[in-house]
Amino acid sequence: MLSIRALYQVGYGPSSSHTMGPAKACKIIKEQYPYIQIYDITLYNSFALTGKGHLTEEAIKDTLSPSMVTFSSSIDVKKHPNTMIIKGIFEDKVIIEKEMHSVGGGRIVFVGEEDIDPMIYPHHTLKEIKKYCKANQMTLFDYVVMVEGEDIKLFLKEIWEHMKKSVERGIHTKGVLPGPLKMKRKAYDLYHHNKPNEVPEITENRLVSSFAFAVSEENASGGIIVTAPTCGACGVLPAVLYYMHKKHKFLTEKRIIEALGVAALFGNLIKYNASISGAVAGCQAEIGSACSMAAAAHATLFKLKIEQVEYAAEIAMEHHLGLTCDPVNGYVQIPCIERNAVAALRAIDACGLSYFLSDSRKISFDTVVETMYQTGLDMHQSYKETSQGGLAKHFKEDDNDDVNCW
Repeated sequence: MLSIRALYQVGYGPSSSHTMGPAKACKIIKEQYPYIQIYDITLYNSFALTGKGHLTEEAIKDTLSPSMVTFSSSIDVKKHPNTMIIKGIFEDKVIIEKEMHSVGGGRIVFVGEEDIDPMIYPHHTLKEIKKYCKANQMTLFDYVVMVEGEDIKLFLKEIWEHMKKSVERGIHTKGVLPGPLKMKRKAYDLYHHNKPNEVPEITENRLVSSFAFAVSEENASGGIIVTAPTCGACGVLPAVLYYMHKKHKFLTEKRIIEALGVAALFGNLIKYNASISGAVAGCQAEIGSACSMAAAAHATLFKLKIEQVEYAAEIAMEHHLGLTCDPVNGYVQIPCIERNAVAALRAIDACGLSYFLSDSRKISFDTVVETMYQTGLDMHQSYKETSQGGLAKHFKEDDNDDVNCW
């Protein structure tokens, strides 16, 4: 497995695979060939179908500016769902032609140049990691530090700072999200608005939801967020950690950093053994993974046993199995933002169940990850970030009359 530094990435939304990935690929090529004046970009499959809503072309043009960029799109089911072919032209000759796959969480692979990043983790399943930790009397976070080095704590501290800022910006921002859906930002109302005769104290449900909405709306607006593990699922983990940090004074920053490290370990296992890409395995790979990471983080905050941490993460993933990725109009707004809030609440509940029931569990985390991946492979392509199925297909503007219940 790669370093968790490859999992947590700070950047602009709205999509780690469709925005961060293509921009990163173009930046690499631009640095290698600074003299190229014209680029011909072909977007395939999910890029072709939902790239507009994810601002793919804008990210590419901004990165390659001031060079001229032309675009075409194509469907080729034999290619990776997130494929882009980049041709660099100089004096009417194609100087460079590369095929890039955006594999989720902002990570890219150039065909023929795979596995350039070093695999630093010696174990690739939770079963192996648990066995090693028990044999050496280590916690899961101890294991992360052993592999990554002490400086990983500073990296995680910086990640936490970015997560906090994204929550705090989001809960204090009003307005409408970009795009044709004209979606009103809701985090502000969830956090600040009380119904008539309502007690001033906001419920846990609304607080956690407001934090998840805040980060997801920042993402949908093209703001700076942390992939956790992706842009589309970036609100789940920050919402849980921010809420718990505010609610419980004993949950110090040190505990938060440990929880972030363990969450990343679980995200890494999913990424290595399955996928965190909605275009590959549906939303179960994005929101399901984020919920699993948040559940593991929550259990770590309260110093639960490794078996309980595992069970929390397993419950969280198990109950997202089969979840489709069907963004309306290709934008990470409907149903993506609400799913972040629901998953944050589910992560907290999963940890509560694991505390009482871990001794009776039958399904391992490794098994549920394998199941998720196979489910994703079996899923019809229209439900994997193409906007050709599910809510994206059946959404109607007049589904409701927008009655204000407040």
